[in-house]
Amino acid sequence: MRMRVGVLRRSALVVVDVQKDFMPGGSLPVPDGDKVVQPLNEVIREFQARRLPMFFTRDWHPPNHMSFRERGGSWPPHCVQGTEGAEFHPDLLVPEEAIVISKATEPDKEAYSGFEGTELERLLREKGVKRLFIGGVATDYCVRATVLDGLRLGFEVIVLEDAVKGVAKETAEKALREMVLGGAILARTDELLFE
Repeated sequence: MRMRVGVLRRSALVVVDVQKDFMPGGSLPVPDGDKVVQPLNEVIREFQARRLPMFFTRDWHPPNHMSFRERGGSWPPHCVQGTEGAEFHPDLLVPEEAIVISKATEPDKEAYSGFEGTELERLLREKGVKRLFIGGVATDYCVRATVLDGLRLGFEVIVLEDAVKGVAKETAEKALREMVLGGAILARTDELLFE
């Protein structure tokens, strides 16, 4: 085990969109998307034990969301509010104290980033957070957008590289490169050192 990145007191975990519709068998599956659950759960347990803040973002679309093909968007209907597909993966640990951030909740507004149109930034500032640890799906879409917004807003961002999965290898690699060049750090979950 190589200890490369410290999880300090002003750290928060952001779990991005680990929802049934993005998992194998869902309406918009990320290949091997369910492989992020085990490494994320290990980190979630460590954050929970230290009472560090945790945020779980989710797509929470109205039935007529602009991203759906019926409205000229790119995607099949997915993560519609109140449906089974919008639920978190059943094996994902979602502690009671974790804060769920719903995004893309308005029909005519797109939102890939967990910061876009949500309270995430305000809540992080209120908790004095400086460093974000981010994992989830998909590397090349919502993870990318959330990471880049986090960096733009002045947070230190660590991408948990064994706890993210992308839609396609080429676009996922391009997204990781863009995140690193934007200032993000890549680290595996077994490289984290907790205080």
